[in-house]
Amino acid sequence: MKNNCCNLYFLSTIACRLSECLDENELAILSANLTTLGYMIESLQAQKSVCKEK
Repeated sequence: MKNNCCNLYFLSTIACRLSECLDENELAILSANLTTLGYMIESLQAQKSVCKEK
């Protein structure tokens, strides 16, 4: 398994920078949208996996 420390550092840096230039409402909306995107990608991956098994 690949070491994800670089990814964590990168994501942490992005989060800090966004928090500096967006207000609380904008951050809440962005967070909700990114969470939704993550769930959608997870769902698509599961559907692809099921289709490959058939």
